[in-house]
Amino acid sequence: MLPDLVEIIPPSSPVNATVVLPGSKSLTNRALILAALAEGQVTLRGALWSEDTQAMVHCLGKLGFSVTVSEDPNETANRTLVVEGRGGLIPNAGTEATPLELFVENAGTAARFLLALVCLGEGVYRLSGIERMHQRPQASLIHALRELGYRIDSANDFLPAVVHGTGPRSGASCRVSVEESSQFASALILSQPAGGWKIEVTGANDDEVPYVEMTRRLVADFPWKGGLYEIEPDASGASYFWGADWLLGETGGRVKVEPVPDSGMQMDQNFLDLILGQPWCSQYSRRSDLADSIMTAIVLAPFAPAVTRFTDLGRLRVQECERVAALRTELTRCGARVEETGDTLTVHPGPLHGAEIETYNDHRMAMCFGMLGLRVPGLKLRNPACVRKTFPNFFAKLASLGAGLVEAGTGERIEGEALLAD
Repeated sequence: MLPDLVEIIPPSSPVNATVVLPGSKSLTNRALILAALAEGQVTLRGALWSEDTQAMVHCLGKLGFSVTVSEDPNETANRTLVVEGRGGLIPNAGTEATPLELFVENAGTAARFLLALVCLGEGVYRLSGIERMHQRPQASLIHALRELGYRIDSANDFLPAVVHGTGPRSGASCRVSVEESSQFASALILSQPAGGWKIEVTGANDDEVPYVEMTRRLVADFPWKGGLYEIEPDASGASYFWGADWLLGETGGRVKVEPVPDSGMQMDQNFLDLILGQPWCSQYSRRSDLADSIMTAIVLAPFAPAVTRFTDLGRLRVQECERVAALRTELTRCGARVEETGDTLTVHPGPLHGAEIETYNDHRMAMCFGMLGLRVPGLKLRNPACVRKTFPNFFAKLASLGAGLVEAGTGERIEGEALLAD
């Protein structure tokens, strides 16, 4: 297990390396819901095996679905998952006196997708997670499910929530807003074929619509009668190594990422063109340019040739941590000049120095600043194991670029399986 505080030692010589990507968490958890609803056996190849996807598999197991897990010979963070679809039937349920408990950890996709799925069951289910998951928005989805005719008990429209499943409701209709999260609409769209629901998506904004379109495309392409579905590699995870290529290029380094996510389903594949494929821009938007990978660009910005504005960042405030404040705070700790105005961060170019970085139990904070450690000596990360949420072997990949990882305080080098955040 990774220690509580690690220091990253930048590579001592130019890097020439290839990084193999794990599967997409967003696609894996969507595909798991669809596989459970399919008629027959579905094999998901290249599926990510991380805290979020394990939470989903665990909950599906409690619901009575058979999911067989086997190693992936091409990538240690992936698995091949074989799901026995039940054609819209939810095998297990609880009662009002004893609801079936589903613990989703801090997985927003699991929480939201399962809230809709269990409405198709015949019984009572209680969904809960860690404390941060109980602070993340759920109201728009809960209101939409109630509009469809389902009873959802929640004192404040957050988790924990108790769902009273009553099966499909063919022809029932609802409206769902994606102002706070596209996952609300995605949850409904995933279970819509089995539920027979009519869904109107409202409040559509450009930074959330791509994830809704990802879900619609997945539903259209999925092998509903059983078969094989290949999970595309994770474009958000790719951004850290595309960012490493950008950071190390000045020192003669080169980092190649494969396979390259290129289906168009993941908005973060834009990072390859916007950051590596053209000169650095003066402004990037979370709404129209990049999704989660805008965090990667923000951390790179002190090395940019000029001042950079990052706009439309409001969505980042309600994710695993308050990411706008966290990015400003930790970059400032490293010596960067960062200004926060509304939902915009303005980052000025300038030299950085080492610092002890708080990751806020947020996998993307850990990975962004882990990448930064390739160029900035003396960078230390608290709780690096939080990367288990979506990229459990991230630090092993970082070490493959020539970075050294040591336990802060003792200076003991971390190698092999000790780099994994399983």
